[in-house]
This record gives sequence, C-alpha cells and structure tokens, in this order.
Amino acid sequence: MPELPEVETVRRGLEPVMQGARFLSVEQRRGDLRFAFPEGFAGRLEGRQVVSLGRRAKYLLGDLDDGMVLVCHLGMSGSFRIEAQGEGSLVPGIFHLARSKDDRHDHVVFAMEGPAGRARVIYNDPRRFGYMDLVARAALDEHPWFRGLGVEPTGNSLDASELARRFAGKTAPLKAALLDQRNIAGLGNIYVCEAMWRARLSPLKPAGRLVTPTGRPKAPLAELTAAISAVIDEAIAAGGSSLRDHIRTDGTLGYFQHGFSVYDREGKACPRPGCGDTVRRIVQGGRSTFYCPSCQKN
Repeated sequence: MPELPEVETVRRGLEPVMQGARFLSVEQRRGDLRFAFPEGFAGRLEGRQVVSLGRRAKYLLGDLDDGMVLVCHLGMSGSFRIEAQGEGSLVPGIFHLARSKDDRHDHVVFAMEGPAGRARVIYNDPRRFGYMDLVARAALDEHPWFRGLGVEPTGNSLDASELARRFAGKTAPLKAALLDQRNIAGLGNIYVCEAMWRARLSPLKPAGRLVTPTGRPKAPLAELTAAISAVIDEAIAAGGSSLRDHIRTDGTLGYFQHGFSVYDREGKACPRPGCGDTVRRIVQGGRSTFYCPSCQKN
C-alpha cells in the first residue's frame, strides 16, 4: 500500500492541475471501487471548484467551493495520471503522461479547467481497493475514517512530548506503537523500520520505556521523533518509494527505496560504519520488521 510520502507526492503532482480548477465533467465508469461511490457522485462534482488540495494521513482531500470534501484513498494499487484533455499529449512543462498504464482499469476520469488550462485527471486502480467519497468539511474530523487519527509526522505537530503522552504506560512493542494510526497518522511499515534504525532503537522495546515516570520523553524518544521527521521529509523529496504499484502522477517512479538502510535488506550488511552485523527480518503483528540486532539494542 502506498505510504504517506507516496500519497503526499501524488498530492503535489495533482495540485497544479486540480487546485483552483473546476470539474467540467466526471466520467464514473463503475458503481464501486472498494466501496460504492456516494449517490450522485459525478453530478455533485460537476461545476464545482477545488478550493484547495490537501492530505490527511493517507487520504487526499479536495476541498470544494460548496463546503464538501472529495476524499480519495489509493488503496493497494490506485494511481492518478494527467493528460491534456482530448489530445492525449503532455500537459506542457508539468507532467509526463504515463502511456504504459492499462486503460482497462481507468475507473474515474475528471475533466478539469483551471489555472493550468484544461486537463484530464484519470484514476486507475487494477485491484480496486481504493475508494472515493464526498464528506462535509464541517463533519470531516468526526467521520469514521478520520476520527481518532493521531498527529501527522510532517510539520510541527509531531514532537517528542506528544509521543511521550501517547506512549506513557504502553507495554506494546515500539514497532506496534508507531504503526498505530491513533498515535501517528499515516506512518507505515517502511518508514517505521528506517526511523527505528536511525534512532538505534529495537522494534521489540516496550514503547512506554521511552517515557520517564513523570511522563517526559527520554533522550532516545527525542532522537526517534527527529528520525521520523527526517525519513518522511527525505522520502517526499525523493518522490516516495516505488514498490509494486506506486507511481507518481507524471508517470515516473520514486527512488527513496535506493536509500533504504534496513527495509527489505534481510541478510545484507548493516550500512552503519563500523557495525559489521547483518540486517535481520522478524514478523510482528503479521508484518515484516527489518532491523540490525547489533545497532538496535536500546
């Protein structure tokens, strides 16, 4: 599944064409994806303007001029591509058309007109685990998909004191606590493994042990917080990690995976200078954890 950096990369790719643009038409080619589309989906979008294009956790959020929000989740294999409307050519100076995409899986086509001109925004999803919805902005925070989400791992929301508050008294392994969306929204398996390696923290360590008896963050938790922010920022700058189905809106692949220190590197040498050990894989909560047993003893 695309993780937060991949979704943020998609958002940034869509923003020049969608933000400030109107839906000239919406072609909905099936009645459902993972879930059914909301009633009257296409008609409710046509003529509306996208005031802003944002993100919450792994959701894309298109705020509309009528107070509704177009919510999009990419699921396992969802992706967007952009092409000049009616011409099939590139949007000048911005995007490269992903010509190799199988159009049998083009399920939604947005015809847009805005500051960047006219373009088609096409949602392609072979596995159909993605979904779209329309939710009132005033009710968004209490919607079941968003209610209870933790802090974002980007910007200034994430700090060691906030994590200390959430981890205090927790006996769950650190890996599980970091993947818990109630603690940090949108943080996934790849970047959790990378951040723990940078902070030299064991994925098996109880999360509560990173907090003092008075509820303050210990030094390793501060280091972990900084590592999470750095890993996410670097991954976004690299365009995400192109694992399996993820593709950017311009048809190119992200390349952060070429800088993985431990993720998917089982049996390979730990890249930390002077370590000399190899990366190990264990399974926690049904998911693979990659770490260095020598570096990550804390």
